[in-house]
Amino acid sequence: MMRPKIHLHLSTTQTILLSFFLAILAGSLLLALPISAADGKPVSYIDALFTATTSVCVTGLVTVPTVSAWSVFGQAVILILIQIGGLGVITILTGLLIGLHRRIGIGDRMLIQDAFNLNTLSGIVKFIRKVLIGTFVVEGLGALLYMTVFVPEYGIRGIWISVFNAVSAFCNAGMDILAEDSLCRYALNPMVNFVTCILVVFGGIGYIVWWDVIRVMKNGRKRNTKLWRDLTLHSKIALSVTGLLILAGAAAVFVFEYDNPLTMQSYTLPEKIMASLFQSVTTRTAGFATIPQQDLTNASALVSLLLMFIGGSPVGTAGGVKTVTVAVLLVSAFAAIRNREDASLFGRAIPKHAISKAVAVVCMSFLIVFLSTVLLSVCTEADALDIAYETVSATATVGLSRDLTASLGIWGKLIIIVTMYFGRVGPISLVIAFHTRRENSNLIKDPTEEISVG
Repeated sequence: MMRPKIHLHLSTTQTILLSFFLAILAGSLLLALPISAADGKPVSYIDALFTATTSVCVTGLVTVPTVSAWSVFGQAVILILIQIGGLGVITILTGLLIGLHRRIGIGDRMLIQDAFNLNTLSGIVKFIRKVLIGTFVVEGLGALLYMTVFVPEYGIRGIWISVFNAVSAFCNAGMDILAEDSLCRYALNPMVNFVTCILVVFGGIGYIVWWDVIRVMKNGRKRNTKLWRDLTLHSKIALSVTGLLILAGAAAVFVFEYDNPLTMQSYTLPEKIMASLFQSVTTRTAGFATIPQQDLTNASALVSLLLMFIGGSPVGTAGGVKTVTVAVLLVSAFAAIRNREDASLFGRAIPKHAISKAVAVVCMSFLIVFLSTVLLSVCTEADALDIAYETVSATATVGLSRDLTASLGIWGKLIIIVTMYFGRVGPISLVIAFHTRRENSNLIKDPTEEISVG
């Protein structure tokens, strides 16, 4: 008697979550091999799992130094995992199918739509092709600029360092193979600071903004129209909030660290401005550091916590709750305060479902931060600010730490592993879930009753 075949039907959300999990699992097994370790002795599996998770989730928190713990093979595995995590497993697989001239079915198109939170299935294949080409072009240019610094200093190895750093910066991973203190030794190097900031911002601003700006620039040449006026509402919000946060964050760090003897007291004015700007940009989920985070004043650390939690923009390589989410939430709050029914930005009303998603994403992210902070507090006796810095960094996939990650025990590492995973896929899954509507969900509604709020 033949047994009936069991067909496993996964939703698009479940497929995306499973793809990240399988990438982490495969990466951890490769990193646990002796060939991946610098000294030929296998790294403990918990550290291999932690490194694979932080790579795929493009976080950057590390329990063992990337520069000294891993061989070239191990570093190559990490780099591939970062690229997969930054673009998404679904994007990479679709790119391979496109390269092999295979047909992209409706199921694959729906996966891509959900992975990037797009509103339409139209032009999906063209979108993925542009994403892949654009990513590799920007990363390649970044690597070439890095080479002007690293090749003269490290020789042939400088090429590998440049490529690794470019991919890591664009994907907002924050991992490097330069030193155990990240980019601190290059705090006063304009080229390293400039290139890193540009790559981080380009990766974090979102692909939708890329194509929208290019579209308007092309049309502007033909019609002589104004760039800002013809941008979509999404692009306007992403660009304006990104610029505002970078400038405000840099100004705050500049003021709070100006006379800090552990950070910028000895710097010249231009150097202080550059270091402040880098700190503001890197907290937007990049994770590189030119200033030891444990040496920051409490005020700067608190500002950094807020910037990390917000993160970058949607449909990019950055984490956090996203700039557009926060803008929508704030505008809707001010609309409620002013007793206005509709919230609007740049002369456009914001859809109600967008406000609902913003509330859900922020609430879920805050819940992840709170639970992981409480659990980590049970496992370590570190300072509360250091623990909060760690958990916010993990949830928002930033990678900055106040020198706590390496000292975590097994339970602490497991907590951060789970936090990084949920931080990478949790808010995304929540947004996707809001797109899934049951056929009869709007036919029957519960009765409404007034309540007191606030």
